[in-house]
Amino acid sequence: MSIHPLPDTVSATADRHGHRFLLIGRRNVFSYHLGLYHVPIHAFQMITRFGLPDGLRETYLTDLAAHEDQQVYYSLFTEGHWPLQDIVDGSRTSLPVELERVTVDAQGNRTFTPLLPVTDATCRKEDVVHYRPLEADAGYPDYVTALSFGQGDEVHLAHRLAGAPNWDEVITTVDPRGFQPGDLAPAATVTVPTVKDPHGAAPKSPLTTGTGYEGKIGDRTVTFTAGRQGWWNHTSLNTA
Repeated sequence: MSIHPLPDTVSATADRHGHRFLLIGRRNVFSYHLGLYHVPIHAFQMITRFGLPDGLRETYLTDLAAHEDQQVYYSLFTEGHWPLQDIVDGSRTSLPVELERVTVDAQGNRTFTPLLPVTDATCRKEDVVHYRPLEADAGYPDYVTALSFGQGDEVHLAHRLAGAPNWDEVITTVDPRGFQPGDLAPAATVTVPTVKDPHGAAPKSPLTTGTGYEGKIGDRTVTFTAGRQGWWNHTSLNTA
């Protein structure tokens, strides 16, 4: 991501340029690309898995456990304006990454704090779960839609980004029922027919933590309770 000072962002890496991937999950750690509608190199929604060094994984999990009930996220920052397609087509098999804790204050300002020095992560094209360009002029769905990913009973939902402006969110579900392995890789679209899509940059999640929902994958029903939020952005996502 191009890291420029934004009203909602404070960063120790403000003068650097690169991609950010949010870390999602515990038993199986996935990486979710921080997309931007109006910056072409970052105008992609992508979910993948990286091969993470043991020390980085352990630091992430330990810090996550210490901040479980706070609005704290975790990202990998990797420097450089290289195309994400390099991962998808297999021409890039590793990248230097820096683990960051992302904290949010009462006004919504985000601070990216490095937790570990740069180390190498591996990447494989077969580990890409979802990859598609963002289209700012795409229409909105009638109801909230999400991309399901994860493994086993650890199921995550990323808001499926349609038109702009919009909101970007990843949650981990509690007690997911009805999800099949083929729903998680590649990521299937889950529609929540009881929750209207806000058709814009929602100021807060339409899915309430602790609330149970029924979703549809095609004609099949799945159920879940909305759990911990692993990412949220309704501001810089939409900044031109």
